[in-house]
Amino acid sequence: MKKYLLSATFFFCVFVSFAQTSDSAVIRKIYSEILVNGNAYEWLRQLSVNVGGRLSGSQEAEKAVQVTEIMMRNSGADSVWLQEVWVPHWVRGLKESGKIIDAKKKAQDVPICALGGSVATPAEGITATVIEVHNFDELMKLGKEKIQGKIVFYNHPFDETFITTFEAYGEAAEYRWSGPSEAARYGAIATICRSMTNAQDDFPHTGSMGYNDSLPKIPCAAISTNGADLLSRVLRADAGTQFFMKLNCEKLDSVLSHNVIGEIRGSEHPEEIIVVGGHLDSWDTGKGAHDDGAGVVQSIEILRTLKALGIKPKRTIRAVAFMNEENGNRGGRKYAEIADNKKEKHVAAIESDAGGFTPYGFGMEMPDEKRMLVKSWAPLFRPYLVWNFEDSHGGTDIGPLRDRMKVPLFGLEVDSQRYFDYHHAASDTFDKVNKRELHLGAAAMAAMAYLLSVHGL
Repeated sequence: MKKYLLSATFFFCVFVSFAQTSDSAVIRKIYSEILVNGNAYEWLRQLSVNVGGRLSGSQEAEKAVQVTEIMMRNSGADSVWLQEVWVPHWVRGLKESGKIIDAKKKAQDVPICALGGSVATPAEGITATVIEVHNFDELMKLGKEKIQGKIVFYNHPFDETFITTFEAYGEAAEYRWSGPSEAARYGAIATICRSMTNAQDDFPHTGSMGYNDSLPKIPCAAISTNGADLLSRVLRADAGTQFFMKLNCEKLDSVLSHNVIGEIRGSEHPEEIIVVGGHLDSWDTGKGAHDDGAGVVQSIEILRTLKALGIKPKRTIRAVAFMNEENGNRGGRKYAEIADNKKEKHVAAIESDAGGFTPYGFGMEMPDEKRMLVKSWAPLFRPYLVWNFEDSHGGTDIGPLRDRMKVPLFGLEVDSQRYFDYHHAASDTFDKVNKRELHLGAAAMAAMAYLLSVHGL
């Protein structure tokens, strides 16, 4: 019996070794093809330069759908189609205006932008005394007596002690999302929020906020970090400092838009689907290069590369450019709803939505036994400096697949130190993306998609 067990173990180890050698050779071809012939960077130029900012419901978003459909077809996908989804339609309107007004009535312009979903100010704008707080505890202690009729200024900087900048963002973003309604609870007439970034610059960073429908809806804006520091200094010198803000935004009726989908059918198990994707929409202040044009073109690059190399995946690989991640995630929810209703079998979903920076790993949301299988592939990625398989985040667009169908999720992890310099700001432009870093991310995703297509999960 011992001899039999030893023989079985030997042959299993030989089989695993042979399989990994074969996989390693294919992955080497994938990396070489993308680094030498990859088209993701040029596709990103089309999205972020030729189309620009792509806020859901806008003409630019619809142009992006058309452009992305052409990219999918040019990738060589076996089939390409559009999936209807109704999306919110919030418009920024004319450029916002913000001014600090000191005790001598001297006004200093500072960069602000409306938060996504905000109501407008009156046509003449709002001028009121500013109350600075750093957190919700301070807001509550001040109470209605000191806040009524004033503008609340949330000056909550990123915590620089977090090594991963996404942790700092997660900790600070509650003041953007919930801040307006919490201030309205005590009678504030508007809010200003320090931009969600650790960069010191003059770019205000927008992003979604959410109103509590049981409280008044008040205008809310982001102020640049330089502007926030200036306002804080002026307030320390004069607690009676006022602020003028004028927002021209408006919420319109939902409009019909689309997810863009392309796939290569599996050669042995076509009914088993692996999703790779990013979100096609972006905020309107910038050009949506890192967030998330990068993820969209990396996903399409996977299809192009497999076709170029003549690799026939055993399972279907489907690239999805999701619409409306930024202010509703309706594209992700609609995709999961349709997949669930059609009883499609999804093996896994991979998302890139952390910018086109150097990749170093994959976050994984899945049961332990599946996580252990993926970790056994780690040696295949180490030659490409992809080493971290410990984190547990997938992605917003693919989250509904987990919630509705228990699909295992992967999130491409990249060096995020510069991401929030550009996130949701006018500085998120094509020139901020490095071609090699973008293509390395596409290659890492392609390698993972290939392994999933061969071995399942």
